[in-house]
Amino acid sequence: MAEENRKAIDAQAHLHHAYLLGLQLMVSTRKGPGVVGDWMFRLFRRQHLDKFLSSFDKLGLNGLPHAVACARYHVLSNDMGGVGVEYMEESERKAWVRFRYPRWMYDGPTVCGVPVEVSRGFLKGWYAHNGVSLGNPRLGYVCVSEDMTGEFGLCGYFREYDRDLAEDERLQFAKGELPPPFDPAVQPSPPEDQWNEVRLAKASRNYAMDYIRNGLTALASVIGDEEARSLGGLAARLIGAQYFSETAGMIDAEDGGVEAAADYLCTMFAGMGDAATPTSQPGEAIVRQEGLRIIRDLPEEEAAIVLECWAELWQGAMNAQRRLKSLSWERDGDSVSWRIGLR
Repeated sequence: MAEENRKAIDAQAHLHHAYLLGLQLMVSTRKGPGVVGDWMFRLFRRQHLDKFLSSFDKLGLNGLPHAVACARYHVLSNDMGGVGVEYMEESERKAWVRFRYPRWMYDGPTVCGVPVEVSRGFLKGWYAHNGVSLGNPRLGYVCVSEDMTGEFGLCGYFREYDRDLAEDERLQFAKGELPPPFDPAVQPSPPEDQWNEVRLAKASRNYAMDYIRNGLTALASVIGDEEARSLGGLAARLIGAQYFSETAGMIDAEDGGVEAAADYLCTMFAGMGDAATPTSQPGEAIVRQEGLRIIRDLPEEEAAIVLECWAELWQGAMNAQRRLKSLSWERDGDSVSWRIGLR
Protein backbone atom coordinates (compact mmCIF):
# COMPACT_ATOMS: atom_id res chain seq x y z
CA MET A 1 0.00 0.00 0.00
CA ALA A 2 1.38 3.41 -0.91
CA GLU A 3 2.19 5.49 2.16
CA GLU A 4 -0.08 8.36 1.07
CA ASN A 5 -2.99 5.96 0.55
CA ARG A 6 -2.44 4.42 3.98
CA LYS A 7 -2.55 7.88 5.55
CA ALA A 8 -5.86 8.58 3.83
CA ILE A 9 -7.32 5.24 4.94
CA ASP A 10 -6.33 6.01 8.53
CA ALA A 11 -7.79 9.51 8.25
CA GLN A 12 -11.12 8.12 7.05
CA ALA A 13 -11.22 5.62 9.92
CA HIS A 14 -10.51 8.44 12.38
CA LEU A 15 -13.13 10.79 10.91
CA HIS A 16 -15.94 8.22 10.79
CA HIS A 17 -15.15 7.10 14.32
CA ALA A 18 -15.52 10.70 15.47
CA TYR A 19 -18.77 11.06 13.52
CA LEU A 20 -20.25 8.05 15.31
CA LEU A 21 -19.31 9.48 18.72
CA GLY A 22 -20.66 12.91 17.85
CA LEU A 23 -23.93 11.47 16.60
CA GLN A 24 -24.32 9.42 19.79
CA LEU A 25 -23.87 12.55 21.89
CA MET A 26 -26.25 14.55 19.72
CA VAL A 27 -29.02 11.95 19.91
CA SER A 28 -28.42 11.51 23.65
CA THR A 29 -28.73 15.22 24.38
CA ARG A 30 -31.49 16.04 21.87
CA LYS A 31 -33.69 12.95 22.21
CA GLY A 32 -32.83 11.39 25.57
CA PRO A 33 -31.60 8.04 26.94
CA GLY A 34 -34.57 5.95 25.83
CA VAL A 35 -34.28 6.97 22.19
CA VAL A 36 -30.50 6.54 21.99
CA GLY A 37 -30.82 3.13 23.66
CA ASP A 38 -33.43 2.03 21.12
CA TRP A 39 -31.23 3.34 18.31
CA MET A 40 -28.20 1.39 19.57
CA PHE A 41 -30.29 -1.77 19.85
CA ARG A 42 -31.43 -1.48 16.23
CA LEU A 43 -27.98 -0.52 14.97
CA PHE A 44 -26.21 -3.42 16.65
CA ARG A 45 -28.88 -5.93 15.72
CA ARG A 46 -28.46 -4.83 12.10
CA GLN A 47 -24.67 -5.05 12.37
CA HIS A 48 -25.02 -8.49 13.95
CA LEU A 49 -27.24 -9.84 11.19
CA ASP A 50 -24.92 -8.38 8.53
CA LYS A 51 -21.58 -9.47 9.97
CA PHE A 52 -21.70 -12.15 12.67
CA LEU A 53 -22.11 -15.50 10.95
CA SER A 54 -20.55 -14.36 7.67
CA SER A 55 -17.27 -13.60 9.49
CA PHE A 56 -16.85 -16.89 11.33
CA ASP A 57 -14.86 -18.63 8.60
CA LYS A 58 -12.77 -15.52 7.87
CA LEU A 59 -11.75 -15.42 11.54
CA GLY A 60 -11.06 -19.15 11.81
CA LEU A 61 -13.84 -19.80 14.37
CA ASN A 62 -15.81 -22.61 12.75
CA GLY A 63 -15.92 -25.79 14.81
CA LEU A 64 -15.11 -24.17 18.17
CA PRO A 65 -17.43 -24.47 21.21
CA HIS A 66 -19.99 -21.69 20.91
CA ALA A 67 -19.07 -19.75 24.07
CA VAL A 68 -15.40 -19.80 23.08
CA ALA A 69 -16.13 -18.87 19.46
CA CYS A 70 -18.31 -15.92 20.47
CA ALA A 71 -15.75 -14.51 22.88
CA ARG A 72 -12.97 -14.88 20.33
CA TYR A 73 -15.16 -13.31 17.67
CA HIS A 74 -15.61 -10.16 19.72
CA VAL A 75 -11.91 -9.93 20.48
CA LEU A 76 -10.83 -10.43 16.86
CA SER A 77 -13.47 -8.27 15.16
CA ASN A 78 -13.02 -5.40 17.59
CA ASP A 79 -9.24 -5.61 17.46
CA MET A 80 -9.38 -5.19 13.67
CA GLY A 81 -11.36 -2.01 14.22
CA GLY A 82 -8.76 -0.68 16.66
CA VAL A 83 -10.69 -1.62 19.80
CA GLY A 84 -8.71 -3.14 22.65
CA VAL A 85 -10.42 -6.28 24.01
CA GLU A 86 -8.98 -9.08 26.13
CA TYR A 87 -9.96 -12.75 26.06
CA MET A 88 -10.04 -15.14 29.03
CA GLU A 89 -11.19 -18.72 28.52
CA GLU A 90 -12.51 -20.30 31.70
CA SER A 91 -13.85 -23.46 30.04
CA GLU A 92 -15.38 -24.63 26.77
CA ARG A 93 -18.72 -23.36 28.05
CA LYS A 94 -17.62 -20.08 29.62
CA ALA A 95 -15.36 -17.50 27.98
CA TRP A 96 -14.78 -13.88 28.97
CA VAL A 97 -14.25 -10.60 27.15
CA ARG A 98 -13.05 -7.38 28.74
CA PHE A 99 -12.92 -4.08 26.85
CA ARG A 100 -9.92 -2.01 27.94
CA TYR A 101 -9.74 1.74 28.33
CA PRO A 102 -9.66 4.08 26.51
CA ARG A 103 -12.96 2.89 25.07
CA TRP A 104 -13.28 3.21 21.28
CA MET A 105 -17.05 3.60 21.49
CA TYR A 106 -16.75 6.50 23.97
CA ASP A 107 -13.35 7.98 23.15
CA GLY A 108 -12.11 10.88 25.25
CA PRO A 109 -14.71 12.86 27.25
CA THR A 110 -17.53 11.18 25.29
CA VAL A 111 -17.60 8.51 28.00
CA CYS A 112 -19.06 11.11 30.39
CA GLY A 113 -21.88 12.17 28.05
CA VAL A 114 -23.37 8.89 26.86
CA PRO A 115 -26.06 7.23 29.01
CA VAL A 116 -25.92 3.60 30.12
CA GLU A 117 -28.82 2.85 27.78
CA VAL A 118 -26.30 2.90 24.92
CA SER A 119 -24.39 -0.13 26.19
CA ARG A 120 -27.61 -1.88 27.22
CA GLY A 121 -28.83 -1.35 23.66
CA PHE A 122 -25.85 -2.95 21.98
CA LEU A 123 -25.68 -5.80 24.50
CA LYS A 124 -29.29 -6.67 23.71
CA GLY A 125 -28.89 -6.03 20.00
CA TRP A 126 -25.77 -8.12 19.47
CA TYR A 127 -24.48 -10.11 22.43
CA ALA A 128 -27.84 -11.49 23.51
CA HIS A 129 -28.55 -12.64 19.95
CA ASN A 130 -25.42 -14.74 19.40
CA GLY A 131 -27.05 -17.94 20.60
CA VAL A 132 -30.09 -17.33 18.39
CA SER A 133 -27.92 -16.85 15.30
CA LEU A 134 -25.90 -19.97 16.11
CA GLY A 135 -29.05 -22.03 16.69
CA ASN A 136 -28.01 -22.63 20.30
CA PRO A 137 -30.84 -21.69 22.71
CA ARG A 138 -28.61 -22.46 25.75
CA LEU A 139 -26.07 -19.72 24.98
CA GLY A 140 -26.30 -16.36 26.72
CA TYR A 141 -24.17 -13.40 27.80
CA VAL A 142 -23.59 -12.28 31.39
CA CYS A 143 -22.44 -8.68 31.97
CA VAL A 144 -20.43 -8.15 35.17
CA SER A 145 -19.28 -4.52 34.65
CA GLU A 146 -20.24 -1.51 32.53
CA ASP A 147 -18.62 1.75 31.49
CA MET A 148 -21.03 4.52 32.50
CA THR A 149 -21.51 3.09 35.98
CA GLY A 150 -17.87 3.77 36.90
CA GLU A 151 -16.89 0.12 37.28
CA PHE A 152 -13.92 -1.40 35.41
CA GLY A 153 -15.29 -1.11 31.89
CA LEU A 154 -17.45 -3.37 29.80
CA CYS A 155 -16.77 -6.94 30.84
CA GLY A 156 -18.65 -10.22 30.89
CA TYR A 157 -18.75 -13.76 29.60
CA PHE A 158 -20.52 -15.99 27.14
CA ARG A 159 -21.92 -19.03 28.88
CA GLU A 160 -23.62 -22.16 27.64
CA TYR A 161 -26.19 -23.32 30.20
CA ASP A 162 -27.67 -26.77 30.78
CA ARG A 163 -31.11 -25.65 29.59
CA ASP A 164 -32.69 -23.46 26.95
CA LEU A 165 -32.87 -19.79 27.87
CA ALA A 166 -35.99 -17.66 27.71
CA GLU A 167 -35.71 -14.48 25.64
CA ASP A 168 -35.24 -12.29 28.72
CA GLU A 169 -32.46 -14.59 29.99
CA ARG A 170 -30.16 -14.22 26.98
CA LEU A 171 -28.68 -11.10 28.58
CA GLN A 172 -28.07 -11.23 32.32
CA PHE A 173 -26.20 -9.09 34.86
CA ALA A 174 -24.01 -10.43 37.66
CA LYS A 175 -22.29 -7.40 39.14
CA GLY A 176 -19.46 -8.28 41.49
CA GLU A 177 -18.00 -11.18 39.53
CA LEU A 178 -14.41 -10.69 38.39
CA PRO A 179 -12.72 -12.11 35.29
CA PRO A 180 -9.93 -14.67 35.56
CA PRO A 181 -6.32 -13.47 35.06
CA PHE A 182 -5.38 -12.41 31.55
CA ASP A 183 -2.91 -14.65 29.73
CA PRO A 184 -1.45 -13.06 26.57
CA ALA A 185 -0.35 -16.50 25.36
CA VAL A 186 -3.97 -17.51 24.65
CA GLN A 187 -5.11 -14.19 23.15
CA PRO A 188 -6.58 -15.04 19.72
CA SER A 189 -5.21 -13.53 16.50
CA PRO A 190 -6.62 -13.59 12.95
CA PRO A 191 -5.29 -16.12 10.43
CA GLU A 192 -2.03 -14.58 9.17
CA ASP A 193 -2.45 -15.99 5.67
CA GLN A 194 -5.69 -14.02 5.25
CA TRP A 195 -5.08 -10.80 7.21
CA ASN A 196 -2.04 -8.83 6.11
CA GLU A 197 -1.27 -5.18 6.96
CA VAL A 198 -3.19 -3.79 4.00
CA ARG A 199 -6.34 -5.76 4.75
CA LEU A 200 -6.21 -4.88 8.44
CA ALA A 201 -5.94 -1.15 7.67
CA LYS A 202 -8.97 -1.34 5.39
CA ALA A 203 -10.86 -3.40 7.96
CA SER A 204 -10.32 -0.66 10.56
CA ARG A 205 -11.67 1.95 8.14
CA ASN A 206 -14.65 -0.17 7.13
CA TYR A 207 -15.40 -0.91 10.79
CA ALA A 208 -15.97 2.79 11.47
CA MET A 209 -17.74 3.46 8.17
CA ASP A 210 -20.18 0.59 8.65
CA TYR A 211 -21.35 2.10 11.93
CA ILE A 212 -22.27 5.26 10.01
CA ARG A 213 -23.87 3.42 7.07
CA ASN A 214 -26.01 1.27 9.32
CA GLY A 215 -26.32 3.83 12.10
CA LEU A 216 -28.03 6.54 10.06
CA THR A 217 -30.60 4.15 8.62
CA ALA A 218 -31.23 2.62 12.04
CA LEU A 219 -31.67 6.12 13.48
CA ALA A 220 -34.26 6.92 10.80
CA SER A 221 -36.23 3.85 11.85
CA VAL A 222 -36.42 5.24 15.40
CA ILE A 223 -37.01 8.99 14.94
CA GLY A 224 -38.13 9.19 11.30
CA ASP A 225 -36.36 10.18 8.10
CA GLU A 226 -36.70 13.95 8.46
CA GLU A 227 -35.31 14.18 11.99
CA ALA A 228 -32.57 11.64 11.22
CA ARG A 229 -31.48 13.82 8.31
CA SER A 230 -31.50 16.89 10.56
CA LEU A 231 -29.51 15.43 13.46
CA GLY A 232 -27.31 13.26 11.25
CA GLY A 233 -26.44 16.20 9.02
CA LEU A 234 -25.75 18.62 11.86
CA ALA A 235 -23.51 16.13 13.66
CA ALA A 236 -21.63 15.46 10.42
CA ARG A 237 -21.10 19.17 9.73
CA LEU A 238 -19.77 19.78 13.22
CA ILE A 239 -17.45 16.78 13.08
CA GLY A 240 -16.18 17.70 9.62
CA ALA A 241 -15.30 21.17 10.89
CA GLN A 242 -13.84 19.97 14.19
CA TYR A 243 -11.61 17.38 12.52
CA PHE A 244 -10.52 19.18 9.34
CA SER A 245 -7.18 20.36 10.69
CA GLU A 246 -6.42 16.95 12.16
CA THR A 247 -7.33 14.94 9.08
CA ALA A 248 -5.57 17.45 6.80
CA GLY A 249 -2.46 16.97 8.88
CA MET A 250 -2.78 13.19 8.63
CA ILE A 251 -2.76 13.34 4.80
CA ASP A 252 -0.35 16.30 4.45
CA ALA A 253 -3.03 18.52 2.91
CA GLU A 254 -2.84 22.32 2.79
CA ASP A 255 -5.35 24.83 4.14
CA GLY A 256 -5.45 27.10 1.10
CA GLY A 257 -7.61 27.98 -1.88
CA VAL A 258 -10.15 25.99 -3.83
CA GLU A 259 -7.47 23.82 -5.48
CA ALA A 260 -6.09 22.84 -2.08
CA ALA A 261 -9.62 22.04 -0.88
CA ALA A 262 -10.16 19.87 -3.96
CA ASP A 263 -6.89 18.03 -3.27
CA TYR A 264 -8.04 17.40 0.31
CA LEU A 265 -11.32 15.89 -0.90
CA CYS A 266 -9.60 13.80 -3.58
CA THR A 267 -7.14 12.33 -1.10
CA MET A 268 -9.81 11.65 1.50
CA PHE A 269 -12.08 9.98 -1.05
CA ALA A 270 -9.15 7.84 -2.22
CA GLY A 271 -8.84 6.70 1.39
CA MET A 272 -12.30 5.15 0.99
CA GLY A 273 -11.27 3.31 -2.15
CA ASP A 274 -13.23 5.71 -4.37
CA ALA A 275 -11.76 7.30 -7.50
CA ALA A 276 -11.68 11.11 -7.40
CA THR A 277 -10.64 13.52 -10.15
CA PRO A 278 -10.23 17.31 -9.73
CA THR A 279 -10.71 20.03 -12.32
CA SER A 280 -10.43 23.77 -11.75
CA GLN A 281 -11.19 27.15 -13.22
CA PRO A 282 -10.75 30.65 -11.81
CA GLY A 283 -12.27 30.76 -8.32
CA GLU A 284 -13.81 27.31 -8.48
CA ALA A 285 -12.84 23.63 -8.36
CA ILE A 286 -14.85 20.49 -9.09
CA VAL A 287 -14.16 17.01 -7.75
CA ARG A 288 -15.82 14.02 -9.37
CA GLN A 289 -16.02 11.10 -6.96
CA GLU A 290 -16.83 7.64 -8.31
CA GLY A 291 -17.63 4.46 -6.41
CA LEU A 292 -19.46 5.89 -3.38
CA ARG A 293 -18.39 3.18 -0.94
CA ILE A 294 -20.37 4.94 1.79
CA ILE A 295 -23.67 3.88 0.17
CA ARG A 296 -22.57 0.82 -1.80
CA ASP A 297 -25.21 -1.94 -1.89
CA LEU A 298 -27.67 0.02 0.27
CA PRO A 299 -31.34 0.20 -0.81
CA GLU A 300 -31.98 3.51 -2.53
CA GLU A 301 -34.17 4.92 0.25
CA GLU A 302 -31.43 4.26 2.81
CA ALA A 303 -28.68 5.42 0.46
CA ALA A 304 -30.37 8.81 0.05
CA ILE A 305 -30.46 9.42 3.81
CA VAL A 306 -26.88 8.29 4.37
CA LEU A 307 -25.45 10.33 1.50
CA GLU A 308 -27.32 13.50 2.45
CA CYS A 309 -26.01 13.33 6.01
CA TRP A 310 -22.51 12.17 5.06
CA ALA A 311 -22.06 15.04 2.59
CA GLU A 312 -22.21 17.43 5.54
CA LEU A 313 -18.84 16.11 6.75
CA TRP A 314 -17.23 17.83 3.79
CA GLN A 315 -19.28 21.02 4.14
CA GLY A 316 -18.01 21.12 7.71
CA ALA A 317 -14.45 20.74 6.44
CA MET A 318 -14.97 23.73 4.13
CA ASN A 319 -16.33 25.79 7.06
CA ALA A 320 -13.16 25.18 9.09
CA GLN A 321 -10.69 26.49 6.52
CA ARG A 322 -9.04 29.92 6.76
CA ARG A 323 -10.55 30.97 3.41
CA LEU A 324 -14.22 30.09 3.78
CA LYS A 325 -15.62 28.04 0.95
CA SER A 326 -18.98 27.01 -0.41
CA LEU A 327 -19.66 23.40 -1.31
CA SER A 328 -22.49 21.97 -3.37
CA TRP A 329 -22.90 18.50 -4.77
CA GLU A 330 -24.92 16.56 -7.30
CA ARG A 331 -25.29 12.80 -7.50
CA ASP A 332 -25.40 10.83 -10.72
CA GLY A 333 -25.84 7.12 -9.96
CA ASP A 334 -22.72 5.89 -8.18
CA SER A 335 -20.81 9.15 -8.59
CA VAL A 336 -20.99 12.65 -7.13
CA SER A 337 -19.70 15.97 -8.45
CA TRP A 338 -18.56 18.33 -5.70
CA ARG A 339 -18.32 22.04 -6.59
CA ILE A 340 -16.06 24.18 -4.39
CA GLY A 341 -16.14 27.97 -4.48
CA LEU A 342 -15.03 30.90 -2.35
CA ARG A 343 -17.52 32.60 -0.03
